[in-house]
Amino acid sequence: MRFVLLFIAACALSACGLQPIYAGASGKGAVADLSAVDIAPIEGRDGWLVATALEDRVSLRETDAPPRYRLDVQLDDQLESLGLLSDERVTRERRILRARYQLVDIASGAILLDATAGSDAGIDVVSSDYATIAAERAAIERLAEVVADQIVTRVSVTLRQRN
Repeated sequence: MRFVLLFIAACALSACGLQPIYAGASGKGAVADLSAVDIAPIEGRDGWLVATALEDRVSLRETDAPPRYRLDVQLDDQLESLGLLSDERVTRERRILRARYQLVDIASGAILLDATAGSDAGIDVVSSDYATIAAERAAIERLAEVVADQIVTRVSVTLRQRN
């Protein structure tokens, strides 16, 4: 009886319709799709960080074939003061990085994906200016990685649905 119930549960789960992104083509489906994406230059230091993180994840080109898609990204980076003492000194900051991005088919100029990604990080403001600046820089580096992961995941899903 337990075996029958286990078999029925396994059949029900297999019919849910979910597929891994890397399914098909011996796991190279998403890699082949992502390797056809060119990252357009992104302005500023934060843009360089996000572009580098995206290149690390997307530029898997093994051939010299021209890219089929272009990824355009615009960033909005904000630093907000949160914690204030009675003498109006800031004790906590929040760094917010938002990205609006579009995946464009280079041949037709059609926009395949228009979406946003973002994340934020808390920063303790301490008496040492050097430590605070280092914490702010470390936060933007982490945020660039998180935003790049979100973008690549969404682009992978979009390209997978097109095929």
